[in-house]
Amino acid sequence: MTSDDAIRAASERLIRAQETGEPCAPVRDLIGTDDLDAAYAVQMGVVERRLAAGATVVGRKIGATSKAVQDQLGVDQPDFGYLLDDMDVSHGGPISMAGLLQPRVEAEVAFVLSQDVDPGDPDDLTIADVRAAVDVALPALEIVDSRIAGWDIGFTDTVADCASSGLYVVGMDDARPLEQLEPRDVDMTLAINGEVRSSGNGAACLGDPLEALRWLAVQAARFGDPLRKGHLVLSGALGPFVPFAPGDDVLATISGFAPLRATFTD
Repeated sequence: MTSDDAIRAASERLIRAQETGEPCAPVRDLIGTDDLDAAYAVQMGVVERRLAAGATVVGRKIGATSKAVQDQLGVDQPDFGYLLDDMDVSHGGPISMAGLLQPRVEAEVAFVLSQDVDPGDPDDLTIADVRAAVDVALPALEIVDSRIAGWDIGFTDTVADCASSGLYVVGMDDARPLEQLEPRDVDMTLAINGEVRSSGNGAACLGDPLEALRWLAVQAARFGDPLRKGHLVLSGALGPFVPFAPGDDVLATISGFAPLRATFTD
């Protein structure tokens, strides 16, 4: 088992990288490559530091749901992290990149929950159950980031690093009930400065973004912190993530929604 001292040291390494803006070495030297409980404990150490500084939890994100992103990251399974209120940059104006280290952007479907998802037996949770818990679906851009130098990550590294989270943009004015949209059937293109750089579809996200939501609900319950009414969930990329730079105009087109745009500054 990974020691508490090693977990604290890994959390501090990641926190220091974020605070200084200097990417750090991977944390797998401290927590190993297959101790997921330790990796999520490191993640909680990072999150708790941010909560102590005044942030609040507003939902969850699912990472590495598409084969394309798994190949980019060198991992073979999804993970999850917390969404905090200070990660939301859905204000419509230019987004500062000042707090980002090595950002990439991806397009996905997000959900807002109308009820808690706290199954008595997580193994019995179905897609129909999570579908019934969804209030609306939204278009989303996730700005993923890594505190680990050169994105040199294994699976425990990305889990510990809050599922390589950064910022997010959601189209709250374009919410759709699931009666109007089938998430697995959507098509996506992601353009930067008018050039299409990524494409995919809903089926690329664990076969169905609702399946990704079901997977998350099971994991959240098993880790003792179930999904709650009002939570926002970013269900995972529909295609490869791509790098971008200050001054870039990013446009996600996801069928069934209006296009979602973000621009970036230093």
